[in-house]
Amino acid sequence: MSDMITDCESLLGQSSLSGPDGRRGFLKVALGTGFAVAVLPVAAQNVIKTDSAGLVTGSMSVMVDGQAVPVYAAQPEGKTGLPVVLVISEIFGVHEHIADMARRFAKQGYLALAPDLFVRQGDPTKVSSIPELMKGIIAKTPDAQVMADLDAVVAWAKQNGGDTSRLGITGFCWGGRITWLYAAHNPAVKAGVAWYGRLVGEPTPLQPSNPIDIAATLKVPVLGLYGGKDTGISQESIGKMKDVLAKGGNKSEFVVYPDAGHAFNADYRPSYVAADAKDGYVRCLAWFKRHGVA
Repeated sequence: MSDMITDCESLLGQSSLSGPDGRRGFLKVALGTGFAVAVLPVAAQNVIKTDSAGLVTGSMSVMVDGQAVPVYAAQPEGKTGLPVVLVISEIFGVHEHIADMARRFAKQGYLALAPDLFVRQGDPTKVSSIPELMKGIIAKTPDAQVMADLDAVVAWAKQNGGDTSRLGITGFCWGGRITWLYAAHNPAVKAGVAWYGRLVGEPTPLQPSNPIDIAATLKVPVLGLYGGKDTGISQESIGKMKDVLAKGGNKSEFVVYPDAGHAFNADYRPSYVAADAKDGYVRCLAWFKRHGVA
């Protein structure tokens, strides 16, 4: 279990990164800067930059069994009792795109929290190739560890201005898979939105289940946003997931964008499809509102 004490002072107190009025902020940790080396060069012409006007943004850390887990956080300035959204990264970690997503949610009134779930295994933003990243970090990150880290982040949010009775989770690629799993793990989650997260796969000792394995008993509604041209996630696997969810009476839904491939929301990558990314984000916000997160 986590020894849930933060390394920073309370969100209601002071720390090293201030908001617009200089009164509140977070401990600085190197999160949300730059982009992943493995996908350079960045498609800079598409990169969305969400400013921090009216927000408190920055990084803090949460202790989990003696390990400091860094978290990029963003929230409206001067607000408490906020709905909470966990923002789960791709395999590339909490770089600038994920931090920007957190700021987008904060602009909509959320306490948005993007934890570095690879902190024990390494820094994916510094790895130069995807095969090296998959073998050296992703394959070595246990699902049980991820669930415990997210539980600790939720507990921190409850103590620091978040209303965890209105808890949502969204994630991208690797984070999309985690979104499905955490929705099954934590009954406090009201709704999830999984962006192109893998649904099926071979189990391993560290990653023993995939979303299809928990679908029959899943109670939380999850919106799945997927690309019709995604070569890594087949339409067959989406169909199987739909069937298992329906048999269990779950109200999850899927939207498949026929002209999009994988990572269509990643505005810093050539895979970005602006129209589908924008539509997905609108649907994400509406899904959270529909299911009591907003």
